[in-house]
Amino acid sequence: MVREMVDLGFEWIELSHGVRITLVPGILRAVEEGIVKISSTHNFCPLPMGITQAAPNLFQPSSADLREHELWLRHTRRSIDFAVQVNSTALVCHLGCVGFFWFNPARSLAAYAKRHPKNIPAGRRYQSLLARARERLSKRMDPYWQRTKDTVAEILDYAKERGVRLGVENREKLDELPLDEDLVDYFAMIPLDAPIGYWHDTGHAEIKQSMGLINHQLQVEQLASRTMGFHLHDVNSAGQDHQPVGSGTVDFKSLRPFWKPEHVLVIELSPRVPVEGVRSSLRKVQALVA
Repeated sequence: MVREMVDLGFEWIELSHGVRITLVPGILRAVEEGIVKISSTHNFCPLPMGITQAAPNLFQPSSADLREHELWLRHTRRSIDFAVQVNSTALVCHLGCVGFFWFNPARSLAAYAKRHPKNIPAGRRYQSLLARARERLSKRMDPYWQRTKDTVAEILDYAKERGVRLGVENREKLDELPLDEDLVDYFAMIPLDAPIGYWHDTGHAEIKQSMGLINHQLQVEQLASRTMGFHLHDVNSAGQDHQPVGSGTVDFKSLRPFWKPEHVLVIELSPRVPVEGVRSSLRKVQALVA
């Protein structure tokens, strides 16, 4: 697996939330032999025993279930330890969601958008549904968001002692945490020397912008001082992300001024993207960096 990525022209790679425990010996060997360097890892990495498919939301820090809370802490510590083992200093994390037993407004909004793509985001019917969805979300989110903040706070000392920073990734769904409008205030409350920062996913932000939820470039600008890395991928006309860089609607040139030498830039593509799509993405990002 590692050799395939190196042969495609990558000197550094991110280890994702799809790394099975059986792959670990080969990865460690590749790192020890200097075949590749690890820029970042993604919680949970490696996957918990018995899990064989990507599962970044297997345990959520927003959960009210004490057992799930403890499992999130346990496996996040394990992911931090593995990051240290492969000489990585960044661990990208998902931070849960707002739970709805019935009638999740995020699903209703997404279903309407799929049925009426030409009515997004300016249509009056869509804007009415969006306003109601946000109202329901705001009424329910407080305990979920508070649990998330408290749980993340519990892990920060462990991460700091081991020299690993947590990257809080922006999410693509309306009900996932942190909500985009809370990101600036969240980081304003956290000391600058805390081992945590913002991780910007271009595809997720582009999806949210297409739904009238955020301004993509403004979000990057507002969080620039707390940003530690980027997941770079495009979004096609059908709203599918993890597409080759430059093939869709993301304006990478407008985002380029926010990339800093200390940032980690990860090209994060769908496994269905052909090899040439991977190579072209690398060339385009290298050109932008240059």
